[in-house]
Amino acid sequence: MQLLDGKKTSDEIKKELAQKVAQRKLEGKKIPHLAAILVGNDGGSMTYVNAKVKACDQIGFESTLIRYDSSVSEEILLGKVQQLNEDKSIDGFIVQLPLPDHIDELRVTQAIDPMKDVDGFHPVNLGNMVLNLPGFLPATPAGIVEIIKRNGIETSGKRCVVIGRSNIVGMPVSIMLSRNADPGNCTVTLTHSRTQNIKEICLTADILISAIGKPGFVKADMVKEGAVVIDVGTTRVPDDSRARGWRLRGDVDFDEVAPKCSFITPVPGGVGPMTIASLMINTLRAMELEGK
Repeated sequence: MQLLDGKKTSDEIKKELAQKVAQRKLEGKKIPHLAAILVGNDGGSMTYVNAKVKACDQIGFESTLIRYDSSVSEEILLGKVQQLNEDKSIDGFIVQLPLPDHIDELRVTQAIDPMKDVDGFHPVNLGNMVLNLPGFLPATPAGIVEIIKRNGIETSGKRCVVIGRSNIVGMPVSIMLSRNADPGNCTVTLTHSRTQNIKEICLTADILISAIGKPGFVKADMVKEGAVVIDVGTTRVPDDSRARGWRLRGDVDFDEVAPKCSFITPVPGGVGPMTIASLMINTLRAMELEGK
């Protein structure tokens, strides 16, 4: 069993990006600028946004964090999105999800300029992904594909099973791994809450990706010997032994499953850092596409 170390891989990517930024500085060119909108005080969202700001500092990007109380109106938020769309100093921006119930997430996502949509959630970018056309790939699925690629894991002709059909992870990663690309060319089964015989389906997987947010859902009897297991889950569970009173737990029962795997991602330290690295890649690309 070999760990797919997302932190190590993301650090390698950030070093590569930092070198490009340093070269741009030497040439007197613009430095990438990422903005993030955070609404409310959700602990997980705050952690992710802070990690993104920290990554910008490490690479040499400029960053701007815009915060609103959870009571902010949808119209005010949409106004800020439009302002960022028009701000030529901002190369890319994200609106951290989830948003409060009174705000329509789809309406906000659709309001973002696709050329600044570095999270890759806009319908235009999702459509480009489906057609294998240039665009911004969703950050978490792109991070998954990148860690597969950088660890030399063969995907062509392999059977991949994805648990969870969200628009953020499950659906896009299933499409990306089935495309005629490298990594890609998998035969993909997308499972979800209505899937029957999910255990038997998972046992066929050469590559098993779980993104449902149910701690410990994937057990050893759902994984075949030698499978590659990628755990996207990051659920906070109570833990009195930690000073903060909780710890992150993935969808996979790691201690049970790891001995059967050829590769497996840890939680934390697996997919999470790769998501941030992918966001940084998209931000640099957004600036380059504008010819800045």
